[in-house]
Amino acid sequence: MRVDYRKSLNRDTANLSSLSALVLNADYRPLSYFPLSLWSWQDSIKAAFLDRVDVVSEYDRVVRSPSRAIRVPSVVVLRNYVKPAKSAAFTRFNLFLRDEFACQYCGEQGELTFDHVVPRSKGGKTNWSNVVAACARCNHQKGARLISECGFRLRRLPYEPSQMQLLNQGRKFPPNHLHRSWVDFLYWDAKLEE
Repeated sequence: MRVDYRKSLNRDTANLSSLSALVLNADYRPLSYFPLSLWSWQDSIKAAFLDRVDVVSEYDRVVRSPSRAIRVPSVVVLRNYVKPAKSAAFTRFNLFLRDEFACQYCGEQGELTFDHVVPRSKGGKTNWSNVVAACARCNHQKGARLISECGFRLRRLPYEPSQMQLLNQGRKFPPNHLHRSWVDFLYWDAKLEE
């Protein structure tokens, strides 16, 4: 009987691809909530082998090298603390995260764009204090007018969030899948069962 090891290896690797490791900073907090700080199983094993992380929890799965068997990490903690950036980068994603992925005029969630509260044609700048998330309908209706000219109201005034504010906003949007070994590290301020 002939065994095709390549097919077996591909099948095993495909099964492992869903086994991400939650990455915690040295203070046992996730580096990021949204997107959640995750490493592939390969990166987590490599970091553990190089003594860059401590493994806190493992999956039941084992990978093998010619000389050893290694359990796949599910939660790793960095040995050196990574200091978070003080200011948040002004990106489309961070803007949507600040505005909780909702149009700041009508509250609709879904496909969003961004809008200049004071239009650029009227001297408005592209910065945290003048740009908000908006749905296409509201953005089109507002056009190059001021909100007072079109009868719109902002749900919340735009502001420059700190990195910590964005981190806390990200906690409101958990990913579709949370491994049970991650939960204690993601929601440490959740009420404990009595």
